[in-house]
Amino acid sequence: MNKYKKRSSIVLAIFTLVSLIFILQLFRIQIVNDKYKFSAKNNAFRYDILNPVRGLIFDRDSNLIVSNSPSYNLMVIPRETKNMDTLNLCKMIDISLEDFRKKIGDASNYSKYKESVFQKQINLIQASELQEKLFQFPGFFLQTINIRKYATNSGAHLLGYLGEVNTQKVKEDNYYNNGDLAGMQGIEGGYEKELRGHKGMGITLVDVHNRKQGKFNEGKFDTLPKRGNTIISTIDIRLQEYGEELMQNKIGAIVAIEPSSGEILSLISAPTYNPNILSGRSRSNEYNKLVKNKNKPLFNRALTGLYQPASTFKILNGLIALEENIITRNTRYACLDGFEYEKGKKVGCHPHEKNTKLNKAIEISCNAYFCKAFTETFKKFNNSQEAFDNWRNHLSSFGIGQWMNNDFVNGAKGMLPEKEYFDKYYGRKYWNASTIISMAIGQGELLLTPIQMANITSIIANRGYYYTPHIVRNIEKQEKIDSLFRKKKYTTISKENFEIIIEGMEQVVESPKGTAHNIFNKNITICGKTGTAQNPHGEDHSVFIAFAPKKNPKIAIAVYIENGGWGSEWAAPISSLMIEKYLNLETNKILENFILSGNLITKK
Repeated sequence: MNKYKKRSSIVLAIFTLVSLIFILQLFRIQIVNDKYKFSAKNNAFRYDILNPVRGLIFDRDSNLIVSNSPSYNLMVIPRETKNMDTLNLCKMIDISLEDFRKKIGDASNYSKYKESVFQKQINLIQASELQEKLFQFPGFFLQTINIRKYATNSGAHLLGYLGEVNTQKVKEDNYYNNGDLAGMQGIEGGYEKELRGHKGMGITLVDVHNRKQGKFNEGKFDTLPKRGNTIISTIDIRLQEYGEELMQNKIGAIVAIEPSSGEILSLISAPTYNPNILSGRSRSNEYNKLVKNKNKPLFNRALTGLYQPASTFKILNGLIALEENIITRNTRYACLDGFEYEKGKKVGCHPHEKNTKLNKAIEISCNAYFCKAFTETFKKFNNSQEAFDNWRNHLSSFGIGQWMNNDFVNGAKGMLPEKEYFDKYYGRKYWNASTIISMAIGQGELLLTPIQMANITSIIANRGYYYTPHIVRNIEKQEKIDSLFRKKKYTTISKENFEIIIEGMEQVVESPKGTAHNIFNKNITICGKTGTAQNPHGEDHSVFIAFAPKKNPKIAIAVYIENGGWGSEWAAPISSLMIEKYLNLETNKILENFILSGNLITKK
């Protein structure tokens, strides 16, 4: 009896152990292991990300310039792809079997259990055909997306574009998934969070063949996407388009600002490209073409191009000399065909009257006058280091050598060296104003971006202050733009000193001897300054800064034309045409035809 009882206990123990093993295995499969849990769940449900409609972009006059166009991505969950006619799918979406295998491999490497983009931007015909036959291709489904549609062929550098996020972006921001698009550069990049909106989630019932069976619980647990915010930009699209037309077959930049607000009216980098070519399915191919273009149309010269300001910079050295009481409006300096800064060494100058006051020196762009003022300013201080620091501090108050802190995602701060640079290069005791005399006329180590030049012009127009240049004036659901763009920033120069300089800038255009008299317009007072930047690699660069009208200025502008020669030859006419266009004046057709017919790229 005991023998049978012992056997029975053993059998019971074995049965219990086997049962426990089964229970533990079931627990592992159903509760612990996410792999099986995920698979079971997805036999009944499919969780579809609902992409929001991206925010619209308008120009300052409420003209729609960026909208959306519906499209579809073919998505895949690699683990669910089985028992399907691969060749048929390849035919339907026009890819090779080799491409199919690569795309599946890439998706699997990302995740076998998560959805990812298999084929981007399926056209409507393909999407309609696929929608009817998706049950034949388990693991595949369509995701509705919106691609950007540009109402203009202009403004590529201003507006930016959408590009696919990289792995690092996905890790940094959990909003994004593999294959998502995000704003790159311009308004699209700077205001990505405002424009992108918020994603939603849809729960769909599907059968074992991945065929839709309807919404789970009638959609009660779905979350709807929230569209992105509409943005009103500062751009005058009419002016932007006109400027890009003028800059055809030229290399350089134009930046126009409204002085009273810091709002950017136009920002042009030439050569440019049609923004629509980076919004379609062929985006990658088109982008690669732009990258390979020797004239670098992707390079934003307006924000990141570093240029010598040339004679336009004389205005700032004049302002500093006035502020330091080195000169007055009546101070005269002689010009003997230039300025001899050391025995036998001379900064040359073009022929003109030999003895000039400040306003006349600006009018005729006398090198000698500003070299003399520069050296005399340095003599005021005990040593070169102290003098240079003072000079540099004045310039820094104009935003030179600093980040603009505007709403662009890229840019350059220019080049305004510190005294240590010259101490290291020449030796602390072995340099002075004469050593760096080229800076007196905007050459040498000094480098500015076109947007900085335009901002300097805006400061002069305002008689001493500026608002940080920006490209957005209003965002939906926000009462005001960033306070950074509403705060006045003052320079170290007194208001009355600007008036003296402006008199000279007026004469540059108004006087028959002025260096930009060729753009004189009896209907508008333009105050400007020409510049011709030396170029050791070819033709000199043409530079011009201006604002108009003289009283209550509406526009401040900087134009930089590579290989354009004299400032009066190309940059000044383009500036005047832009001013006339913005102020709704009749444009000078003779100048306009000359500019439109010009091809400076072939000269490069």
